[in-house]
Amino acid sequence: MLEPRVELGEARLVAAGPAAEKRWGRWQFPSLEQGPGGKLLLFVHVEADSAASYGMARKVYVSSDRGRTWEEDPQAAAGAYGLRLRNGEWLRTDTVAATPASSIPLPAKVAERISYRTPFQLYRMRELPVSLRQIFFQRFRQGAWKAEHQTLDDPHALRYVTGGLMPQIWWGDMKLMRDGTLTALTYPYYHDQQETPYTSVASYESRDAGKSWAKVGHILYAEADRRRDGFTEPALERLKDGSLFAVLRTTDGNGVGPMYRSWSRDLGRTWSAPEAFTDTGVLPRLLQLDNGVLVLSSGRPGVDLRFSRDGGRTWTAPEHLIPVPDPQKTQADSCGYTSLVPLGRDRFLIAYSWFTPPTGQKSIYVREVRVR
Repeated sequence: MLEPRVELGEARLVAAGPAAEKRWGRWQFPSLEQGPGGKLLLFVHVEADSAASYGMARKVYVSSDRGRTWEEDPQAAAGAYGLRLRNGEWLRTDTVAATPASSIPLPAKVAERISYRTPFQLYRMRELPVSLRQIFFQRFRQGAWKAEHQTLDDPHALRYVTGGLMPQIWWGDMKLMRDGTLTALTYPYYHDQQETPYTSVASYESRDAGKSWAKVGHILYAEADRRRDGFTEPALERLKDGSLFAVLRTTDGNGVGPMYRSWSRDLGRTWSAPEAFTDTGVLPRLLQLDNGVLVLSSGRPGVDLRFSRDGGRTWTAPEHLIPVPDPQKTQADSCGYTSLVPLGRDRFLIAYSWFTPPTGQKSIYVREVRVR
């Protein structure tokens, strides 16, 4: 099989942080979104990488020329972006502020885990108050965003407290299926029937445009490497044949871990046994191009792009987008978080952070890539 031909466009600076900013969490974690009329939005995290920052505003930059030029526009987040539904509405998950544990009548603790030297206390979700069993969304209709929430009904799910806070996060990808069903693959998911509560991911389905969700499946961490926290940061994409493909992170505070892959042919109800297929990688991002090429971006160390023509079974060698002088220093050159949006049948835009550009300032860049 011939490998795709890749053309990397010019790296374009979107935003540079303050000259003295070297702390982890600030001026990184870029996220691209598409709005109506070809408008692109890029969100940049500028707070601490902490549960205490959940719900805080991010910097917002806008481009109306396919990512060639950008300007900061705090008001852009008031407009439409995210997942466009068949009824014309836009839907996105919402990260709300975490709840102080001191204000919660906590049930008995089920277990405790340590991640990045931080303890996480785990509780059965079914024993928590209804207000602590919810997932949150924003829906754009009639020219404005409307907040929504739904209560999760999962007798086996656990939720955690860390740093005195209980987050209610539901992070991952939502995809529109051919019949209009919405499928999501999200984390963090802890299952109370695991002997050790590793982080896993769960798949959900909505048949009413995201107004209600039902858990339909999961990918539980059961790998031989017991040092890991588990599976996190799932990427989800619908392939050309209608099946689902997922890529999962395992790098954590215990060290660098591989990315895993899994397929589902029944809309997330069951998944193939996860397979490790890279040595490294955090926050994998997937994009199925109309020309049949599947794109995978990831990072840490640096920023990598891979391409597949057979639905994720075989991949090209990684294209490295930034220099990595010392691969052992995995967080020295970039946060490794990337974001992808399509620009056409064989083109897409990638956003990434670069901590050590020629300017010497932590910066966010975008790059147009053509693959054929």
